[in-house]
Amino acid sequence: MDYDNLSVEHDDGVATVTLESTAGRNALSLEMANELVSVATTLGEESDVRCIVLTHAGDFFGAGADLSQFSGDESDAPILRELAGRAHEAIVQFHRTDTPVVGGVNGVAAGIGFSLALMPDLVVLGEDAVLKFAYPGIGLTGDGGSTFFLPRLVGLRTAKEIVLRDEAIAPEEAVEMGLASEVAPENEFDDRLDAVAADLASGPTHALGTATRLLTESYDRSLESQLAAEVDAIAGATHTEDYERGLEAFFGDGDPDFVGR
Repeated sequence: MDYDNLSVEHDDGVATVTLESTAGRNALSLEMANELVSVATTLGEESDVRCIVLTHAGDFFGAGADLSQFSGDESDAPILRELAGRAHEAIVQFHRTDTPVVGGVNGVAAGIGFSLALMPDLVVLGEDAVLKFAYPGIGLTGDGGSTFFLPRLVGLRTAKEIVLRDEAIAPEEAVEMGLASEVAPENEFDDRLDAVAADLASGPTHALGTATRLLTESYDRSLESQLAAEVDAIAGATHTEDYERGLEAFFGDGDPDFVGR
């Protein structure tokens, strides 16, 4: 499928989604949000996709919403509801996939761009990355799952500090906080992002995707409910070919050759 605000490339089990908004600074428009819903849903249904990479073209991963359509008063509420609602559906669809999601950020991620950078399971930052909550700068409160992911990643106190101070966060600081997984040197960013994705794409796709989803959803369950979800998930994993291959390799001499099924 062709898109106007993003592109998709497939390579050996890795689907790379590159954000290329027609709005300036990779800002999120309603059209882009709709395309994100479409691509997340489509990739989630493709059995040959074993890892999804979400990255960007240019100097901006995302500078927030496309503000050119806003008036600066209460008449903007319906527009914001629709825009945020579609972006949220995309985030839910990415979360529901059975594949790990890797973020690649080597530019500015602010506003909902910041929120989208928090969503992936692993995040590789480049040396030019800048993360910023940014919503208070225009008198808004945050969307895109930022208030969901932030306290889970960094803890409640630090999450409040990020929101209230609203300061730019440099790559190394972001890793120390838990907002990202690692920082890659400027001339190695693309190669490192590819390597992380390729490594995950060679793993037991269903098991990895389900395990990360269990971790995220654990915050909303009691211990008993989480244990029940674990039983369902681990029993369900026995129906995969990867489980068969993994067990065979465990009792054999070599490493498992997972196929993502």
